[in-house]
Amino acid sequence: MHEWQDIVLAVGQLALAIALVPTVLSHHKPALWTSTITSAVLVLFAVTYASLSLWYSTFTTSLAAAMWIILAAQKILQRGNPS
Repeated sequence: MHEWQDIVLAVGQLALAIALVPTVLSHHKPALWTSTITSAVLVLFAVTYASLSLWYSTFTTSLAAAMWIILAAQKILQRGNPS
């Protein structure tokens, strides 16, 4: 029923997740609060998409959330290792 909307949302989230790859690989990380809040909101969006059976959007939004969670973890590890 929401096929084209699911695809549009999924493509957008996939693009945003791919755009985070250079940041994940970089030594410079966003603020911890930025990563934490963004990942929490994306998880909430993924649950919402799942409740609407927007499975592509659920997957790609979960992927984007995972990228932000990785960035948060990297920032925490970076604080513990001041090199």
